[in-house]
Amino acid sequence: MIPTLSIIAHLFELLRSHSLLPRDPGENLAASLALSSVTFLITLAVGGPYIRLLRAKKIGKKIRVEEPEGHFYKTGTPTMGGFMITVPVIVATIAFNLAGRLSMLLPLGVLIGTATLGAIDDRMSLVGGTRSGLAARFKMLWLLAFALIAALILYFPLGLRSIYVPAVGKFDIGWLYIPIAVFGISGTANAVNLTDGLDSLAGSTAAVAFVVYGIIAFLQGQVQVVTFCFMMTGSLLGFLWYNAHPAQVFMGDTGSLAIGASLATAAFMTGQWLLLPVVGIVFVAETLSVMLQVSYFKWTGGRRLFRMTPIHLHFELLGWSETQITLRFWLIGMMAGLLGVALALI
Repeated sequence: MIPTLSIIAHLFELLRSHSLLPRDPGENLAASLALSSVTFLITLAVGGPYIRLLRAKKIGKKIRVEEPEGHFYKTGTPTMGGFMITVPVIVATIAFNLAGRLSMLLPLGVLIGTATLGAIDDRMSLVGGTRSGLAARFKMLWLLAFALIAALILYFPLGLRSIYVPAVGKFDIGWLYIPIAVFGISGTANAVNLTDGLDSLAGSTAAVAFVVYGIIAFLQGQVQVVTFCFMMTGSLLGFLWYNAHPAQVFMGDTGSLAIGASLATAAFMTGQWLLLPVVGIVFVAETLSVMLQVSYFKWTGGRRLFRMTPIHLHFELLGWSETQITLRFWLIGMMAGLLGVALALI
């Protein structure tokens, strides 16, 4: 841990010596990328001690009985690892990406609010507990409340109310922007939450999505959004060091809700939110599989369309290994991300 902290300190000195910090790193792409490395190193440095603390406090995940038998060995694995992702980004944003940029209070607030909601849910669903977390309706109401606040800030103070259609143009959609933003932010949070079912699956695909929106924001000159997206990427990659199969820690709802909501918020801030289903194609597939399974089950009186949902569990029951599923879904997410950048350029 000490060598890692020394590297972080040296990196800050190097940035200052090149006049990139501490005044406004958001105006310099090099500083934004450097801060991505900083959040990666911070997450890497605190990860080991934090995981040991979670084990000491017996903060372990409870595996649902309906999950595949191959998941039962994961019972008791430390959860609430989402704080390893969110806290470094929150600290770095306040320190380097907030001064003079009040718009950054929006993704920062969404990150803090949804991470707190997820942490409460995780804390109520630990091994040995008698509850399985917050009631779904209660959690959804809070998620919608956060999304509504974010949508109103996007619409009124920030003045965002348009849709950009690739190869066609930009159109003002007026007040319809608000319900669309609410649906997009809350829906993405739930989609990432559903994706978080295999080691490193949600983290790796989300890292790609944040890189994509960091690039889109850079092309637009939205340097503060660039910095936020790249810091999220660095923190996610640091988390993946400990979440790689077999995972030492799970992000839990603490991470998945915050990642999804803040990703969608960044997408709406760039105005390229129509590309979110493309960039997050894996999240969309996971969510649609659950919706189709439930609808088909009710329609046919008990028959199933997939062996199990979300869809990554279907492929697991088909015989794919956890590593195969994660890598293949990540490759799909990577190609979808490249397509998203291409569409943003049209």
